[in-house]
Amino acid sequence: MNKVNEEIFSIPQAAKRCAISRWTLMKCVNSGELRASRTPGGHHRILKEDLEEFIIKKKMYPLVHKRSSNKRILIVDDDLQIQKLLTVMLSSDRYETETASSGFEAGAKVVKFKPDIIILDLFMPEMSGFEVCRQIKKYPETSHIKILALTGYDSEENRDRIMEAGADDYMIKPVGKDVLLKHIEDLLIEDSHNGKQRK
Repeated sequence: MNKVNEEIFSIPQAAKRCAISRWTLMKCVNSGELRASRTPGGHHRILKEDLEEFIIKKKMYPLVHKRSSNKRILIVDDDLQIQKLLTVMLSSDRYETETASSGFEAGAKVVKFKPDIIILDLFMPEMSGFEVCRQIKKYPETSHIKILALTGYDSEENRDRIMEAGADDYMIKPVGKDVLLKHIEDLLIEDSHNGKQRK
């Protein structure tokens, strides 16, 4: 009985094994990317072999287990409350985080901390998020870093400007934890896939 249970996963169990959120996993089930069956009660169940095939196909091995040991996120925002809020959100999901309050400080932290993702505010004193993004994407040593723009000043102009500067994603404040984690997971999966292609 225990052996059978080890071969079958619920959505939360499968999501934990892949180190992604259950909502991201459900999206893959609903789209047909991941095979799953339904119990009479309507719950999804996933066979171990189907889950492993999915992990290989999506090139998710760098994210499986111990994701926190090598996934770093730099939070760049001049609002200390936002820094604290995002740090709590991400730390509780086992990401390693660091903060910067200005564009210049972000530049120094990028070199020292070597983040995988930067969550970047657009409007800060001295150097704007737009300029920070351009500088990071300009150089080969840092251009691989994923940039998630996060702003309280949503407009089509701001969105277009930051995406043209090289940002990989765009979100509006305030942002919920689950939505933020899903965007981060998607960026990491994309980065993992691109990393395999670069080798």
